[in-house]
Amino acid sequence: MKIKICTIGRLKEKFLIDGVNEYLKRIKPFAKVEVAEIPECRTLEEEGAKLLAQVLRESFVIVLDVAGETLSSENFAEKIAALNLHGVSEITFIIGGAFGLSDEVRRAANFRLSFSPMTFTHQFARLILVEQIYRAFKIIRGEPYHY
Repeated sequence: MKIKICTIGRLKEKFLIDGVNEYLKRIKPFAKVEVAEIPECRTLEEEGAKLLAQVLRESFVIVLDVAGETLSSENFAEKIAALNLHGVSEITFIIGGAFGLSDEVRRAANFRLSFSPMTFTHQFARLILVEQIYRAFKIIRGEPYHY
């Protein structure tokens, strides 16, 4: 499976860079992961257009959105496993910037995911996302990490 993470902005804090890199390394045995960092733009619409330009037509698009559906780690793993079972070979996750997402990006989503009703920085959301992707693969394989 191929996973693409499209996000606005670069990571700035060392602890976030280190954390994201650690989980990207851990995911390698399970999936090929690509991260596309889009520079911040003047408008949400411009950011949205640049984010969507990174998405391949056959990719299943999951947008991180506070108004999206919340899933347990187990349900998130089930969603990834089901997509794989149904022939989806690429998932693209989209993380908006400090001001959120354009309506166009929300409409393009096949699924809108919320980690919590709380607000997290988009940089911290990236760390949470890669950890949850890693956790999902461990759950799918029945390997110890989740317990």
